[in-house]
Amino acid sequence: MVISDLLYEEGRLAYFTLSNESVAMTVTNLGCRILSLSTRDREGRMADILLSYANVEDCHSETSMMGAVVGRVANRIANGRFVLNGKEYSLTANEGRHHLHGGSEGFDQKYFRHDFVPGGLRFAYHSPDGEEGYPGNLDLTVTYLLEGNALRIIFDGESDQDTLLNVTSHPYFNLTGGLAKIYDHELWVDADRIACIGEDGVPDGEFMEVAGTPFDFREFRRIGEGIDAPHPQILRGNGYDHAYFLNKGHSEGPQAILREPETGRRVSIVTDMPTIQVYSGNFLAGGCPGRHGLPYENRDGIALEAQFMPNSINVEEDSGTILREGEKFHSETRYIFDTM
Repeated sequence: MVISDLLYEEGRLAYFTLSNESVAMTVTNLGCRILSLSTRDREGRMADILLSYANVEDCHSETSMMGAVVGRVANRIANGRFVLNGKEYSLTANEGRHHLHGGSEGFDQKYFRHDFVPGGLRFAYHSPDGEEGYPGNLDLTVTYLLEGNALRIIFDGESDQDTLLNVTSHPYFNLTGGLAKIYDHELWVDADRIACIGEDGVPDGEFMEVAGTPFDFREFRRIGEGIDAPHPQILRGNGYDHAYFLNKGHSEGPQAILREPETGRRVSIVTDMPTIQVYSGNFLAGGCPGRHGLPYENRDGIALEAQFMPNSINVEEDSGTILREGEKFHSETRYIFDTM
C-alpha cells in the first residue's frame, strides 16, 4: 500500500511524502526534486540514499541539480546553438559558451502544478514558446509512482511547434547513506561504447569502445578503480561524466545496476531511453550546504541519468531529441531497490 500526503505548503512551494513498506521518499514541486529516498539495507535498516539540500531553495544559487527533473534538454548543447528545420536557434549559455540542463532557469527551477494519482504524484508544467531560447509551447507532465520496491518515473510531453526535448531525472546516489564516498560502490552497465567528450565536457561526435579502458563496466567494477586513471577521457571529465549507449531493450531487464557491498543495498535501472549518463559527482565541492549542514565534496554521490545522448542535435544525424509538432513524447525509467 502506498501512502501519499501533502507534508507542507507555503506560497508556491509544496512538499510531499510517498511511502510503502520498502521505500520512503520526500518530494517537492520545485523542479520535481526528490529530496530524500530511504531504502533498507541487508539488515532491514532504513537510510536515505540520496544527496540533498539543507534548504531546498538553495538550489536557486547552485548547479548540481540534486534530485531534480532537468530540461528541456538535459546535459550540454555545444555553443548554445542548434539548427532545426533549417533555422538556427540560440539558447541561454549558462556554462561558459555552452547550454547546460535547460539553461539558467530550466525545469529544475520551475514550480510545477501537482496532483495526487493512485500510487503517487503527477506534476505538470507549461513551458512557453521561447523559454531559454527553445521554440514551441511545451506541456510536460512528470509522474512518480511507487510500485513495491521500485520508483517509476514517467515523462510525457507535447509541443505546438517542432522543438527539442530530452528530459531526465538527476538523483545522486550514495548507498551507504552518506557514511562514505562512492569509491567502493560497484557498477554494472550493459553498454559496449560511450560518447567521448572534448576538453569542455561536451560530446564531440567521437565514440569509444569501452573494452580495455576504465569505462568498461560490463562486469561489476569498483567505481574507485578507474575514476582517477590517466586516461584522456577520465582527465577531461575529472572522473566519469559520459553517456553509455545501452545494449538491451526496455523489456529485457536492467541496463545498469549500482550496488554497495557493506550495506548490501542495490539499485537497478530499467529504461526505454538509449543512454545512461554516468556522472561521478566530480564537481560537487563548493556547493550549498547539504542535508547535514555541510557542503558536499567531490565523489560524495553518483548520478545515473537515463536520456538521449548529450549534444545529440549537433552530432547525431537523426536526433531522438527532436519532438515534432503534435507528436507525443513518452518515456519511463524504473529505479528498483533491493539488497544483495
